[in-house]
Amino acid sequence: MTEQTELLIVDDHPVFRQGLRDVLETDSRMKVIGEAADGEVAIEMAYEVNPEVILMDINLPTINGLQVTRKIKAQLPDVKVIMITGYDDAEQVFHAIRAGASAYCPKDITPEALINIIHTVREGNYYVEEKTMSYDELMNWVESRIGRFSGPLISDSEDLFVPLSPREMEILEHVTRGLSNKEIAYKLGISHQTVKNHMTAILRKLRVDDRTQAAVYALRHGWVRLEGSR
Repeated sequence: MTEQTELLIVDDHPVFRQGLRDVLETDSRMKVIGEAADGEVAIEMAYEVNPEVILMDINLPTINGLQVTRKIKAQLPDVKVIMITGYDDAEQVFHAIRAGASAYCPKDITPEALINIIHTVREGNYYVEEKTMSYDELMNWVESRIGRFSGPLISDSEDLFVPLSPREMEILEHVTRGLSNKEIAYKLGISHQTVKNHMTAILRKLRVDDRTQAAVYALRHGWVRLEGSR
């Protein structure tokens, strides 16, 4: 490790990114080596600069922060990811940790607390629900919540990391924009039946009854975003 902690900031709001940079640069042990405003750029930049710690928002353009985290951790397992988000609920924390994040904290966190969390995860610990945890403690925390948040019908352990696959997330994004199954099939170049199969899986994984509930769930958690929204 370098003497300074090298960080990558991932958030699509320039003012918030600058605010994070300003906070981090008050500590001589921190060094911001890159910024990204959307998920795909974040993945490319992480592979390029190989930061020690990534400060990651969940609600990103192109691909959400949970999927970005999972992809980066698959290639760079030593990178520590801290989710900094306005979506502060227990289920979201669970999905973030299962995606590979080391910490989860709200955007209104104090600068001192954020810097302490960065040091915490750099040392190999985790920060969840305002508690510092070891790996074993974190695994106990995850195990205690699997039944509550993952759903009894999910048999594939892959589903526990990010509830929806990239294709399912893509379809759900079109659903939030009001497209029918037939329109989605045409847009993606797949069969109507394939879209229906994906929709069935989406409803099952999110444990909701219909398309509208699935769209509301995704928007509420910041997994997809409407065109023109920030």
